[in-house]
Parts: sequence; C-alpha cells; structure tokens
Amino acid sequence: MSFYRHSGPRSYLSSTMTERFNCFYCRENLQGKKHAKKDDKPVCVRCFDKLCADTCAECRKPISADAKELTHKNRHWHEGCFRCAKCYKPLANEPFAAKDDGKIMCGKCGDRDGSPRCQGCYKVITPGSKNVEYKHKVWHEECFICFECKQPIHTQSFLTKGDEMYCTACHEKKFAKHCARCKEAITSGGITYQDQPWHSECFVCNTCKKPLAGARFTAHEDQFYCVNCYKADVAKKCSGCQNPITGFGRGTNVVNYEDKTWHEYCFNCKKCSLSIAHKRFVINGNDIYCPDCAKKL
Repeated sequence: MSFYRHSGPRSYLSSTMTERFNCFYCRENLQGKKHAKKDDKPVCVRCFDKLCADTCAECRKPISADAKELTHKNRHWHEGCFRCAKCYKPLANEPFAAKDDGKIMCGKCGDRDGSPRCQGCYKVITPGSKNVEYKHKVWHEECFICFECKQPIHTQSFLTKGDEMYCTACHEKKFAKHCARCKEAITSGGITYQDQPWHSECFVCNTCKKPLAGARFTAHEDQFYCVNCYKADVAKKCSGCQNPITGFGRGTNVVNYEDKTWHEYCFNCKKCSLSIAHKRFVINGNDIYCPDCAKKL
C-alpha cells in the first residue's frame, strides 16, 4: 500500500507595505497581494495557474493555486480526482495501491485485481487462502480435484493426462497397463514381450526365478526359462551328441525324425560321417546311415 502526499492548498504570502517585489513572469507588483512560490520564486496567481500548475493525472486539467493537490511518484491529482479506478471510492485519506499501468485502487480492489483466478471455479484466490500451484496455474485447494472421482487431491501424488489431473488410484484404473502375469497395474518401468506388458519383477525364469529383462531366455509352453534352466530342465537331448538342443548359437537348426531330434550338425552318417541333413538316409537301430553306407551293412 502507498500513501499520498498533500501539496496544497498552497500557502499564499502577503507582502508588507515596505517591501516591493514582482511576479517572476509578468513582473506584476505583488506588494500586498496574494501570490504563490515556484522554485522559491514569487509568482502571481494568474501566472501560476497558466504557467506553473501541475496537470491532474485523472482529469488532465491544471491544478490551480486555490485547489488541494495530491502527489505520488511525480504524478499529481486534484483531491476530488484521487479515487479508486474500479469502485471510485475517494482515497484522499485512505491507503491505496498504485498498479504498474498507473491505475490507483483502494486496498480491497487492489488485492482483488492483482490476485490470480482459480482454474477450477474461476473465482479470485485471495491472499492467504490455501491453494495449489502447478505449471504456473493455481487452484483453490478444494478445487484441485481428480478428474475421475472428483475428490480433492490435497497433498497426495497425482498424474496428468493432457490437461486433466487424476489421483493415483484413478489414473491406474483408467490408463495404466496391467501385467500379463499378476494382472496388477504397471505404474512405472516394466517391459514388453510379444505386445504384452510385464512388471520387471514378474518377467522371470519359471525355474530359478532369475529376472530375464535384458538376458537371453526362451519360451516353452507359455513359460519363460533362462538359458541354463532351459538346457537342464526343458530342452530335448540330441540323439547324436546327447547335449541339450537349445536353439541358441550353432544349435539353431535341428532335424526331427519320429520321436528323435538331432542338431543339424550332428545328423551325420554313422560310418562315413557325411552330413545327411536335407538328404535321404537310412535308420538301422539307433544309428543313421547315408544310402551308400547302408548298402554295405
């Protein structure tokens, strides 16, 4: 709040009969006459009003020597012109607020005019009232509510979707992806496998429970296994080398015949060791032969 300074009414000086002095401008003899002073120089009333009077910031008219003048930060007003720009309340003897645009307001209108408006109800947020500020916008505390359940968020955590605010529970219910294994909402992180979302802690080896995110694994009958557990517990054994057929590295290609499986590189003739993958072969007991070697049996 600011307070004005009275500059008037001006003090008229009356000279004694023995003094003689003239108006600074028109040189009129001011002996025995009322006059004003401007910069410590005597000025007759007529010249003061014409040449020296300040201009009222409100009505734009000169402030005569006879009028009461109010001054604030090098601006001047008639006493009657010094009033609130909104409610027109006279402010000559009242505290007031001076706005950046030059408007003068009473305390009540100044607080209201300078206060932000709630983004919920669009009413003024008065100084001292509880409010919530988010991204340069402000709400009454009771107006900052979840878009879904309409309950005040207060100091709780919240999440946004566009310009809408949601409490954590409603956001999870409405927008969060749900884990393919535990069916609970994934609130942060998580991974995706075959277009399905998973909690990182749910995407683990079915046997040893080791996390599989970022690791090599294989799927078998809707279950996931790390490489070691798959080799030990799930993978078929090659009928040639008796090692697990994992599908990794050199073991990517396999040969299946009846109930037996071979690594492609193990599917060789028992006698000449020639690879017979993708070729004709002969089974004799548990052994396989190329046609030429089979004839020699």
